[in-house]
Amino acid sequence: MAPTMAMYSSENNSKKHIKPINNATKKHGSGEKEEKDVEVSRRREEELERELKESLKREEKLRFELQKVLERVRVAEEAEEMLCAQLGELEVESVEQAREYNARIAALMDQLSHANKLLQSASIPIHQ
Repeated sequence: MAPTMAMYSSENNSKKHIKPINNATKKHGSGEKEEKDVEVSRRREEELERELKESLKREEKLRFELQKVLERVRVAEEAEEMLCAQLGELEVESVEQAREYNARIAALMDQLSHANKLLQSASIPIHQ
């Protein structure tokens, strides 16, 4: 009797039937099957290589786009820093102008008060 090998049948996976296969029968059709398997494997490998090349191209494209975005972010950060510095300078200038304006108003009020006192001491009526 020829040696046999147990193999699971794909017909009914739930019951897991075991189907004996004669080694003599297996050897007869195995050459064609191996050739088909090799061809399928070769095609699959070519497909995977093609997908890998496409993936590497996409990765390089994304890396390039990321570099452009990072450069734009750097430029935007520099612009933000310059604008903040300019805003700070304008705030200082506006505070100084407000102080000068208030000092000028106070000086004019003092002059007006002094003039009113002079007019009153000279008995000249003031029209308001």
